[in-house]
Amino acid sequence: MPIGPELKQFRMEQSGNGILHLIFDMPGRSMNVFSNAAIEELGVFADWLGQSDVAGVVISSGKSSAFCAGADLAELETAYDMIMAAPPGERDRLAFDHFFRLSHGLRRLETAGKPIAVAVAGLALGGGCEFALAAHHRVLADQPHATFGLPESLVGLLPGGGGTQRLPRLVGIDAALPVLLDGARISGQAAVAAGLAHELVAPGDEIAAAERWVLSRPAPTQPWDRPDWRPAAAQRVAGEVDACRTKMLADTLGHYPAPSAILDCVAQGLPQDFDTAIRTEMQIFAKLIQRREPRNMIRTLFLGRLDYERLKKKGLDPRITQAVGAVSHALRAQAGSGQELDEAFARAGFRGDGQRKASFDGRITAGVYWHDDEPKTWGKELLRARLADAEAAAATWRPELDESERRAADYVLVTQQGFPAYLGGLFAAGLN
Repeated sequence: MPIGPELKQFRMEQSGNGILHLIFDMPGRSMNVFSNAAIEELGVFADWLGQSDVAGVVISSGKSSAFCAGADLAELETAYDMIMAAPPGERDRLAFDHFFRLSHGLRRLETAGKPIAVAVAGLALGGGCEFALAAHHRVLADQPHATFGLPESLVGLLPGGGGTQRLPRLVGIDAALPVLLDGARISGQAAVAAGLAHELVAPGDEIAAAERWVLSRPAPTQPWDRPDWRPAAAQRVAGEVDACRTKMLADTLGHYPAPSAILDCVAQGLPQDFDTAIRTEMQIFAKLIQRREPRNMIRTLFLGRLDYERLKKKGLDPRITQAVGAVSHALRAQAGSGQELDEAFARAGFRGDGQRKASFDGRITAGVYWHDDEPKTWGKELLRARLADAEAAAATWRPELDESERRAADYVLVTQQGFPAYLGGLFAAGLN
């Protein structure tokens, strides 16, 4: 007889000691990611678990490459298109309902009344890290590629599965912010010292260690659900976040909304009870996902990177290099174009040899990119003219490249030619 609900993205195996093993093992994939199907199945499992008679659960991966590498970003881009096709007044609700499913499923899992341990022997990134954080006990293999991380900010997003709330509650704000804002990873003894992992064991021993913990009959309760838990003081959290926000804006020049959104999640969520906090996180996420910057960065820095690496293995078509060279020549973004234009390039986030360091002018990009925002300046006019020239150059090359080649060209433009990541390049879609 089947152990529980029929799952395809996960496997369930019952051990003789009453422990249920939930093994994340997506068919036909070399690495687990949180697809729509996996999120749906996790919710089904969480609902079943609370009514089951298992002694507890050990979660592990069926892949040798990783525990879970995060979200399925290709599906996420499809979801963006679906949300933006809806009437403006419905987009917030649509985004919330679509993306809250993972957070809701993880919350049901950790409150199902069964002790849950996770055995991590590989990468636990993004949604994979949030999955691990929702377990009551985390066992980490002592090997370099077994690591926790929340790199969503690197593609213009924030962790929307409770990561902005669980991580700082576990390790503190100071330790959490580099992970949330900069994509820093934590592994080995550092994860134990921070309070992120409970045990560090020899590779191959992580599942047995997780079983031992479950069999010790621990209380299946997260720290933030215990009666003695007290939310952080709002004034203290605001002070720590404000200091970090000042530095972040000096570095990003206000062009990247994800770091600000992450800091908003921490500042607003930590003083709240946990169920309210994860809804606050998702309300902020639902606004962020509608912006152009995440779409641009996912398309260029994730999908474009995959396309570039695949094409490079076959021998990169010289037309890609020629197309990028034509756009770079039209931009001529290197220093030496005159003070006004040099300053405008720097303030817009262009990077290159000899590029001067820009100072944040207090303008945070909202619905309009900085170079199109008020006030109008001569430097902005010069910059827009150069961008128009570059757009025209890209337009002549688009018919010569297929969709994957255009994304790869944008990846090269951003990572090798200093084009701002928030703009996403010029080949796949142009400035829009």
